[in-house]
Amino acid sequence: MIIWVNGAFGAGKTSAAREMLDLVPESTLYDPDVLGSCVRQLLPEKRLQEVTDYQELPIWRRLVIETAAALLAEVGGVLVVPMTLLRQEHRDEIFGGLASRGIEVRHLLLDPGETILRSRIAATTHHPDHTPVGDAARRWALDRIPDYLDALPWLALDAHVLHTAGLTPRETALRLTEAVGRGAGACGIVQTPEPRAETVAAGVLLFDDADRVLLVDPTYKPGWEFPGGVVERGESPARAGRREVAEELGLELTRGLELLVVDWEPPQPPAHGGLRLLFDGGRVPTADIGRLLLPPAELRGWRFVTEDEAADLLPPVRLDRLRWALRAREQGRPLNLEAGHPAE
Repeated sequence: MIIWVNGAFGAGKTSAAREMLDLVPESTLYDPDVLGSCVRQLLPEKRLQEVTDYQELPIWRRLVIETAAALLAEVGGVLVVPMTLLRQEHRDEIFGGLASRGIEVRHLLLDPGETILRSRIAATTHHPDHTPVGDAARRWALDRIPDYLDALPWLALDAHVLHTAGLTPRETALRLTEAVGRGAGACGIVQTPEPRAETVAAGVLLFDDADRVLLVDPTYKPGWEFPGGVVERGESPARAGRREVAEELGLELTRGLELLVVDWEPPQPPAHGGLRLLFDGGRVPTADIGRLLLPPAELRGWRFVTEDEAADLLPPVRLDRLRWALRAREQGRPLNLEAGHPAE
């Protein structure tokens, strides 16, 4: 299990996490911040200059997942992770990756309040490891407070929030440990194990009366997606599409699905690629739209969008696939794609 102690820079995460080691049996401190130092040594300077925070680097997020899995395999027990995580798409990627490896996550948030947070940062002279904190580091932490405040709405829904004003690190650790013992902060993501070879996946495009397409927001990976999923052994792609729509939306499709695109997704390590099919599932009756049901462990939201609006929600590869699927729908014939574009 992982106990992820989240909060703003300067909220006291590391101090509380160190205290928890005395309270949680067979626990080990795992600070992904050390991976940031590794990444800075591994990547070319040109790549590092393209981001303002190492958390923006896909390699860092991947290393967080893989290192946690390796560390648990090595020492077992519980990992206590004091790490600021303010972008929801990063939370989805990391927690989803951990879930795919069968690792349970408890998400806890320390919230001292903005006034106390600012005063703590201003008064900080040393890190928990006793290294000095300079003026530049204090200014950097203060500059990150608006990011934390912007993230609070989704954090408060996703994590167990502990208000720490007036609490010592030991008192904070005691309350966090008690909360975990009660089952607080459980991250109920349902995620299948990462594939070990190419896969076949079936997605279904559903439309409203304005011809807007339905997208869903997964809890276990960044970016929005089409309803659908991996085709199971012995299952036809169309049947998989109907099954996934029923599981994800509570919507039973009675009409046949029309194939729009077949897209070969090339392997890009660590992903294995495979075939991605998109079907036309037709229009959703207005009465059924109000009855759509989402499994909270997999999806947090849905919305009908125009093609232009989809550009702000879908990752590039899925956006290309959608655009060609819409062209195929207009032309009344399926298209064969490779890496999101018509095959030559």
